[in-house]
Amino acid sequence: MASDTGRKQFWKRNVSKVPGSIQHVYGAQHPPFDPLLHGALTKTIQKPPTTPIKLKKITTFQEFESNTSDAWDVGEDDDELLAMAAENLNTEVVLETANKVIQNHTKLQEQNKFQEIKQLGDRPVAPEELSSNVTSDNKIVKSASESQIPKSSGEKHSLQRQQSVPQQTSGAVVNKAADQVLLSTAGLSEREAFRLEKFRQLLAGPSTDLDELRKLSWSGIPKPVRSITWKLLSGYLPANVERRDGTLKRKQKEYFAFIEQYYNSRNDETNQSTYRQIQIDLPRMSPETLILQPVVTEIFERILFIWAIRHPASGYVQGINDLVTPFFVVFISDYAAEEEEVENVDVSSLPEEVLRNIEADSYWCMSKLLDGIQDNYTFAQPGIQKKVKMLEELVSRIDEQVHRHLHQYEVEYLQFAFRWMNNLLMREIPLRCTIRLWDTYQSEPEGFSHFHLYVCAAFLVRWRKEILEEKDFHGLLILLQNLPTAHWGNEDISVLLAEAYRLKFAFADAPNHYKK
Repeated sequence: MASDTGRKQFWKRNVSKVPGSIQHVYGAQHPPFDPLLHGALTKTIQKPPTTPIKLKKITTFQEFESNTSDAWDVGEDDDELLAMAAENLNTEVVLETANKVIQNHTKLQEQNKFQEIKQLGDRPVAPEELSSNVTSDNKIVKSASESQIPKSSGEKHSLQRQQSVPQQTSGAVVNKAADQVLLSTAGLSEREAFRLEKFRQLLAGPSTDLDELRKLSWSGIPKPVRSITWKLLSGYLPANVERRDGTLKRKQKEYFAFIEQYYNSRNDETNQSTYRQIQIDLPRMSPETLILQPVVTEIFERILFIWAIRHPASGYVQGINDLVTPFFVVFISDYAAEEEEVENVDVSSLPEEVLRNIEADSYWCMSKLLDGIQDNYTFAQPGIQKKVKMLEELVSRIDEQVHRHLHQYEVEYLQFAFRWMNNLLMREIPLRCTIRLWDTYQSEPEGFSHFHLYVCAAFLVRWRKEILEEKDFHGLLILLQNLPTAHWGNEDISVLLAEAYRLKFAFADAPNHYKK
């Protein structure tokens, strides 16, 4: 007891030397209590009379001491105060207050969302997110989910149908912001609309953060921003927004200068064989309905011939022709109707200036891609030879049963995997899946070739059941060269990429793990 008294006297004698202020430390069961703020939550309690004290000058710490005790030496006054808080709180008032806070917070969120939609006219949100409909007289009225007016079942059905279908107006000038919201989100889920908005915000800045754009692109790029995103991630366009238009014009002018300089030599003796091989390979490409349009065939001939002339170390090699297609299809999709399949687009109906821009952009983006894998197409194609060998070693570690099965029936990896590396799986999966796959390839800092190895390994193991069921050489080879992927969609590619990423995480930084 004497020690407690001594400690209090110590604090009072040395109060002027204590820096700062001391705050009470409370637990969850004993919250801080202020009678002035929480008086309505307690019942009236008669306090015992206190002995008047002589007024004197009070220091900061003495003022604190008169109302509370030291946080590490809780006194009787604190016990009494906490007991009051615990025993006399009115539960009904507390619950009512909490419900009001939640309701107010919900209303505030709804108001903020509506204000954002008004301020950002092109903000893409899902149709079900919109809490208002635009009427023919340009007034915004609340939707059925917010209105307090009772409605009949017929009216409810009508409102639900209106909310799921974009509104049409009879010639009136509708608010531009509302129009942009509806157009941007047509056919998109809430998640897709949210991702599209993130892309647009990132691309709208004065200088695009390419690292963030890569992270965002790994799980797929929305169609409305895929074209510009591919151009940025391939290195064709600069990150600085102000420089992009000038770069596009300069590169397009440069490409057509190459056409004037080199294309007339396609029938010369030295170049005739190259041009002839290009003409032979183009009809074998897909989608045939697009590639075989005369306008498109001429565009591809010019792109491939100019690239071969400007890269004499490799020249034109079968397989390079396939690598133009995804770029051309993505860029031309910007001019296709929303519901129209790109292979059905009548390319000849597009303006000449548009076609010239698409042709130049396709050439430069393909060139950027091939710059990173050019050893795949030099003499003897050493890049592909090396990747196929790495694939064989990797599969032997991740699925030894499949690996042994292939060797048991004398199937060499080069017999099926050479095309996988040469065409980047374009002959193995539908074009729509190739484009989704390339979204991720574009986002890989190491480039296409590095991650493609793990995708091929995951792709092979994906068919382990079918492979193990085949018991002869010819059956295995036919299976591996004609895998049943015609029904594949984005979900299948996402699963494939997830498995490839797992393999990369385990083996990329430890190449010796390939070997036993």
